[in-house]
Amino acid sequence: MTAVQGTAVDIPTEDGTADAYLAHPADGQPRPGVLLYMDAFGLRPQLRSMADRLAGAGYTVLVPNVFYRHGRAPVVELPEFIDPGARPEIFERIGPIMQSLTPELAMRDADAYLRQLAGSPATADGPVALTGYCMGARLALLTAGTYPERVAAAAGFHGGRLATDAPDSPHLVAGRVTAELYFGHADQDPSLPAEQIERLEDALTTAGVRHTCEVYTGAHHGYTQADTSAYDREGDERHWAALLDLLKRTL
Repeated sequence: MTAVQGTAVDIPTEDGTADAYLAHPADGQPRPGVLLYMDAFGLRPQLRSMADRLAGAGYTVLVPNVFYRHGRAPVVELPEFIDPGARPEIFERIGPIMQSLTPELAMRDADAYLRQLAGSPATADGPVALTGYCMGARLALLTAGTYPERVAAAAGFHGGRLATDAPDSPHLVAGRVTAELYFGHADQDPSLPAEQIERLEDALTTAGVRHTCEVYTGAHHGYTQADTSAYDREGDERHWAALLDLLKRTL
């Protein structure tokens, strides 16, 4: 693994300033860019370590606090080990914050994040890749469909509500996606039932999107997050292999 440098950065947006974490190889050479979309628990040591791991594999990685309108990270105080079952008040606080980030606001922000990443001296020219976790998988799919010319690849892991009946459901952008997509679904995930998995697959296939959708057997919503009770080591390592393979192929 390459030596990595990580720094806190501020991203000017139309609605304020988003705090973020930027990680890249320490040699100063420009590398392909990756925008990493957080899960609901937000920008914290776990996500910084994931960004560092990607940077160590040769990428420049930006992790924005997408909840910046509610304050700098951590927006909600979190225990070192997150077990929502034992601490239901965590989701009681995060839920309304998640609801307030509409697709319209999120995509306005995405423009600022992509500009910040592309404008960094640590980022090589050309389209970037996206990877997102839980709610971040939705944001990755929406971003790939909203800014197709700037996105070469997008991955989503244990994403929920990817293909709902809502008029702003993420799967409805499939027709505008030009990136290659990868999804690693958790099969023990009530936020993405079988009918949504099928609806997403159908939408991507109909639109002619290059994609792979895999169901990780026995995995729960959040299986990549080592600081939570949902963590599954086998699913996490499978996610890293799939993600790095996608990035190597497309960037």
